[in-house]
Amino acid sequence: MRPLSAAQLLETWERGLAETRWRRALPMLAACSSDSMEGVAALSVGERDRRLLKMREWVFGSELGSVASCESCGERLEWTVDTASLLAAPPALTDGVFTRDEYEIAFRLPNTLDLEAVAQNSDADLAQAVLLQRCVTSASKNGIEVGPAELPETVTEALAERMAEIDPQADVQMNLACPACGHRWQALFDIESFFWTELQSWAQRILSEVHLLACAYGWREKDILELSAWRRQFYLGLVSG
Repeated sequence: MRPLSAAQLLETWERGLAETRWRRALPMLAACSSDSMEGVAALSVGERDRRLLKMREWVFGSELGSVASCESCGERLEWTVDTASLLAAPPALTDGVFTRDEYEIAFRLPNTLDLEAVAQNSDADLAQAVLLQRCVTSASKNGIEVGPAELPETVTEALAERMAEIDPQADVQMNLACPACGHRWQALFDIESFFWTELQSWAQRILSEVHLLACAYGWREKDILELSAWRRQFYLGLVSG
């Protein structure tokens, strides 16, 4: 992976606008690696998020800050965390064989395209069935082939736990505590949504800066984006008087 320049980051952000909510990060990941869009879409969710955390560190630094509301009293809670503390070990494999209660299941880890397919279903049971259909490549009981829909709930739950063990980066939970009432809970941290929200704000700000400097000095967008952030701010200060 390699860092992106301001111009490259803007370009990949613009390409992401044309993608679905689930695919919008793929242009960025493809641009900073040797993988194609199809290649990064096929990455496990955890590997995708690991790369997004690295990209986020390159662009905005290692500290992440956000806010949450207490589930118990509604108190507003601000929290910060370092990217290093969110990184889990990379999966040793992307597919495997799982056995439980006389069932043998060949599977692969969920990827971005699987999340997109699952999101089309608001019913949790149907969503789980879709995920199983996509990620279970074969299943049998005592040597007799069975379909994913025929697997008992105890087996599918155990399979989901096994997938989570292999790819822990796919489900990062934040431990939060309310300073007002002392309530403690866990909240899912979604680096894809977090990073995209930050990138949206950055893109809008940087384009406004380009507009002001282009109007003031007649510079091209390319030349303005090649300036360091410090020099851009210096010139903006001169423009504003």
